[in-house]
Amino acid sequence: MGDKITIYQKPTCSKCREALTILKESGNEFDSINYYDTQLTVGMLREIVHKLGIPARGLLRADEPLAKGSESANDEELLQLMAANPDLIQRPIVIRGDSAVLGRPPEKIKKLLGG
Repeated sequence: MGDKITIYQKPTCSKCREALTILKESGNEFDSINYYDTQLTVGMLREIVHKLGIPARGLLRADEPLAKGSESANDEELLQLMAANPDLIQRPIVIRGDSAVLGRPPEKIKKLLGG
């Protein structure tokens, strides 16, 4: 599987650091994107949830204070909310070609890598 690997992460997140370690140890080349520095657009988030195979709500960190009141929001509204507030996005997200996983637990990344 030679598809490009990209991780969307936050450097201060412990699960993101674990995911980066897994990727480095795998020997695969990958791009690391801090989505606080490079903001994810609604279109990018739409593509990510498609690759994850989940609804937008599955990418939402519902326990964040900013998520309060979003219970009745539709997918498009949630994508807009997450694009405007990166703290609401689950992390880390690892994409390989047309597949993606949320790296919680980090072992999911190993499956994506074929391990």
